[in-house]
Amino acid sequence: MTPDTLPLERREEIDAALAAVAKGARTWTLLTLGQRRTLLRRVRASVAAVAAEWADAAATTKGLHAGHPLRGEEWLSGPYAALVALDAYARSLGALAAGGSPLDAVTFGRAPGDRTVVHTSPLDLTDRILLSGYSTEVWLRPGVTPGQARRTAGLGQLTPTTTGGIGVVLGAGNVSAIPFLDVLYELLAHNRTVVLKVNPTQDELIPVFARALAPLIEPGFLRIVRGGGDVGAYLTRHPSIAHVHITGSEATFRAIVPDLRVPISAELGGVSPIIVVPGEWSAADLRFQAEHVVTMRLHNSGHNCIAGQVVLLSADWPQRDDFLRELRAAYDRSPQREVWYPRSERALDAARADYPDALWCGDGTRALVVTDPEGATPLETTEYFSPVLGVVSLPGGGQAFLDAAVAHANERLVGTLGANVLIAPETQRTLGAGFERAIAELRYGTVAVNAWTAFGFLTPTATWGAFPGGTVEDAPSGIGVVHNALLLDDVERTVVRGPFRPFPRSIRTALRGGGLSVLPKPPWFVTSRTGAVVSEGFTRFRIDRDLARMALVLARAFRA
Repeated sequence: MTPDTLPLERREEIDAALAAVAKGARTWTLLTLGQRRTLLRRVRASVAAVAAEWADAAATTKGLHAGHPLRGEEWLSGPYAALVALDAYARSLGALAAGGSPLDAVTFGRAPGDRTVVHTSPLDLTDRILLSGYSTEVWLRPGVTPGQARRTAGLGQLTPTTTGGIGVVLGAGNVSAIPFLDVLYELLAHNRTVVLKVNPTQDELIPVFARALAPLIEPGFLRIVRGGGDVGAYLTRHPSIAHVHITGSEATFRAIVPDLRVPISAELGGVSPIIVVPGEWSAADLRFQAEHVVTMRLHNSGHNCIAGQVVLLSADWPQRDDFLRELRAAYDRSPQREVWYPRSERALDAARADYPDALWCGDGTRALVVTDPEGATPLETTEYFSPVLGVVSLPGGGQAFLDAAVAHANERLVGTLGANVLIAPETQRTLGAGFERAIAELRYGTVAVNAWTAFGFLTPTATWGAFPGGTVEDAPSGIGVVHNALLLDDVERTVVRGPFRPFPRSIRTALRGGGLSVLPKPPWFVTSRTGAVVSEGFTRFRIDRDLARMALVLARAFRA
């Protein structure tokens, strides 16, 4: 269907939604920063009230029955993500309302290429306890100074009486927090009231969203509509809108832009590399990092824009074959689950056609492709959005391998959303400044070192989006950023840093200058036996700050 054939009653429904948020846009400009902060606290209470229903509904739509070990994914990528974002935005509004800056509590650093680094997490004791060993930093564009960053932090909230008009958000269908977070960013970064079109895969979550976001819906700051491409087309071509934001596929983006008369921002995914820098790894290191790689691919059954897809290994690494054996074993033993996203079977069929010699692991729905660079083109240019993991070997070791892998990722892989680098701290110390220079050379919006880039997605004070430079004509992975609860301007990328080894092995690493983690295995690992209960516990602690109950949850984490 086209917008011209949309039934009259649907057009009237959408027109009414647009009229309501147009009125709401005027109301929004009358709220003080303190009132906006109070409003976010009301939304937080609404999210807390529906958190269990939210996680359950999201898990059920994906075929994760009660008791399934991976249901924790829906706690972390749903209500948990919403709660931490609301808290972070509220802190920024509070700082601005008091005449300060959202950056008053942060520290700055330097990165290669005359870049200012904003250390964006951890910023409080809760993050240091729950997420020990993990940090995020935002690198600003070359030449931007800390003083400039402080002056411009706040974006739309620096001019709160200026309306940004009406924004249309075309919600993602794979992760339930994405549309929620995109609505918040439109409202707070740009002073735009929003009509949110929910992806049909999330229709069953609309009642949950309606209750969670009721404090924004009541005064007309938000309306939620359902529908397919015809509704999206009607919205994006409507004369009353000022902006469109989409999280989705490049094909959908390409269908929208020819008739678009307003600016657009977008997050479009891509093919994400996992660069494994050779070093001397123990048997435990090989097993843990293999599970880490498998998590990057199998989380949400592979239906993530940031899923790791291409592992770049050194052909000269003496432990290459050992790592591949652990990778295959981890791919096999991860819990079984449905490949649930629409048209995923087509993607798997394409992988079968592209790589008839692929290993099909687990229940036969997980492809593991080991190939040389000459045979890697389909892997590196097709975002399968399904459980397809490739391994490509490049020559060299040390800095030479890392530089070659960075160049390969930049030049051969489609997209610029996120890249992952796994490196033993001993090797990183040996490389020294050369390692940071290589990180600076990666042209990706989020780079994760000994972590998965999804940690950057989950951290509200980090930024999320493609590497700068995307245009309507050429937008690898999209245009602009979201999340960004410190409301930073002039952003280039986020860098996530995590622990190479879990507890207790992280103690020895920390004594030698590496990162310390108290987590024996992160709850988001697909191989975590207690991931569901720990992820729920983390979310409930964000709600009620019950330290006694959190202590019990952390005890469960040690049995992961």
